[in-house]
Amino acid sequence: MASLRPFKPLLSLALWPLARLADKPFAAWRRLWAYARLRAAVPGVDASVVVLAMPELHGTRRIGLGKDLYLYPGLYLETQAAGRIEIGDGVVMSRGVHLVAFDRISIGAGSMIGEYASLRDANHRHGAGMDLCHSGHEVRPIRLGRNVWIGRGAVVLAGVEIGDGAVVGANAVVTRSVAAGQTVVGVPARPLPPCQLVGGEKA
Repeated sequence: MASLRPFKPLLSLALWPLARLADKPFAAWRRLWAYARLRAAVPGVDASVVVLAMPELHGTRRIGLGKDLYLYPGLYLETQAAGRIEIGDGVVMSRGVHLVAFDRISIGAGSMIGEYASLRDANHRHGAGMDLCHSGHEVRPIRLGRNVWIGRGAVVLAGVEIGDGAVVGANAVVTRSVAAGQTVVGVPARPLPPCQLVGGEKA
């Protein structure tokens, strides 16, 4: 391959029309294949769901998918024991999102989950003399309301409820519930203070 390096720009220029021509139809076929694979694994997936790449599925596959979803590549969906994942209509899940449910994770309609965000409703039990790998889990459901925005790299932990229209900042770690319309940021996530008014305008 190193011997081709001097000719690489010229060869790529010659192949450019073919590459441009081939990209669009192949992309459509890749999406169709990903959709077909997801539907085979999770029966009842609506035709309106856009699947850019087959999610990685683990466990019992108790997953409910709404309509008009937009699913980016690299998704990881896991359900264990009686766990279930419920995703409402119009949800967008960006690249690399992880959902792990031992109880229930529900995501309200119109919500958007940023790249590499993680929602896990279970924690390992731990303590003196416990073998962490075999200690079992403490589980509490996670619920996201409608039109919730979870920023890139955020972590939502067991037992958290996030109200309608709330925003979780990038890389936040959400350990407690978030009220409707509230914006939280940081580790652990805290509400942003209200805007200060200066001369009748927001600072």
